[in-house]
Amino acid sequence: MRRVLLPQHMSDQVAPPGAAIRDLRGLTMGTSWSVRLLESAMPGRAGSVDLQQGLQQQLDLVVAQMSHWSEESDLGRFNRAEPGSWHSLPAAFCEVLGFAMHVSQASGGAYDPCAGALVNLWGFGPRKRYDEPGFLPPKDASVALLLAQRQRLELDLPARRARQPGGLQLDLSAIAKGYGVDRLARYLDSQGIHHYLVEVGGELRGAGSKPDGQPWWVMLEQVDGAADRADNAWHPAEMLLALHGLSVATSGDYRRFFQDGTVRFSHTIDPRSGMPIANQLASVTVVHAQCMAADAWSTALTVLGPEAGMALAEEQGLAARFLQRDGDGYHETLSSHMLAMLDE
Repeated sequence: MRRVLLPQHMSDQVAPPGAAIRDLRGLTMGTSWSVRLLESAMPGRAGSVDLQQGLQQQLDLVVAQMSHWSEESDLGRFNRAEPGSWHSLPAAFCEVLGFAMHVSQASGGAYDPCAGALVNLWGFGPRKRYDEPGFLPPKDASVALLLAQRQRLELDLPARRARQPGGLQLDLSAIAKGYGVDRLARYLDSQGIHHYLVEVGGELRGAGSKPDGQPWWVMLEQVDGAADRADNAWHPAEMLLALHGLSVATSGDYRRFFQDGTVRFSHTIDPRSGMPIANQLASVTVVHAQCMAADAWSTALTVLGPEAGMALAEEQGLAARFLQRDGDGYHETLSSHMLAMLDE
């Protein structure tokens, strides 16, 4: 069985006659990026080499400003800064951090870009990682101490500056890929290219249509291991999304995790408790006009869990799909905005 999701609003802009699809790709943020675009939408352009470089530069800027893996990024320098010091933020960094703090407030701290120290403690940061020999999960006392020591970020958006209270570790990894997707889309638009499918590490955004007039169809991410579960269990049906003026991002605990004996630790940390989530959610998918928003909201909803997460999705008007483990199968729940997109 296959279901179809359609956008509420369709552009009347059609693909130019005789257009061909061109593929560009590269590496960024520890993963890959790809762009599919209509070649004849580039009249008078210098060619794909210049376009490739321009796209890569957009993502290189995100890394230079927001990478928590590089001590020389703007974020890395902020994380090492002296207590009480104020720092001017580049425009992109400030835009992303401002939106991240908005989602943090709206979610009651279920998503928090200031929780980098907790992420590092659980081995999901750049050093002392969970997949390195000798790693052990932190003790409860270590988590409690870190929670007690956390301080508040002061962010002055009009002046584009932030204050380091001392030891605060920013981590924008749950939003940076989505923002990277948005930057690629903006760059293509600025080059007069309006028919494309953009992807960074599995997060996607589409605009316009393919040469045959069809939208960019993408399959919502499936949960790994679903096919290995019992034959009589309910499995989520395949769901196709017409990515036309929309973005999609999925957060799931099956992507990165580690096991200590029989205990499975998700890479998604609840900043409120300091512990990996254990709410039986396998994944949350959010469809939104902005990929940055889809990326951050999917993480927040995952941490909140199926009930509180769905309540927030309805409050915020988000198109969201929740997949919850249920015995040997899954239980699927769609927000009202996602239900409205179903073509039935």
